[in-house]
Amino acid sequence: MDIKVLGPGCANCRRLYEETEKAVKQLAMTATITKVEKSEEMAPYRIVMTPALVINGEVKAAGRIPRVAEITTWLANAAMEEK
Repeated sequence: MDIKVLGPGCANCRRLYEETEKAVKQLAMTATITKVEKSEEMAPYRIVMTPALVINGEVKAAGRIPRVAEITTWLANAAMEEK
């Protein structure tokens, strides 16, 4: 599973990264979490606000920090779609 946290490296971006790590650990899944900080790399996702969370190429949240439970649900759904 490919997970990206988009943002310039601000405190909220770091917090979203941490929350995403917690969700991955709760599900005991294998995933690659990448920080994307360059605006030219964020541009294809067409987000207006950061931080943003992208799971398998799909923007799940932008401009907010979702709760771990919400991230866990998205990850579980994405895992089901992969199978």
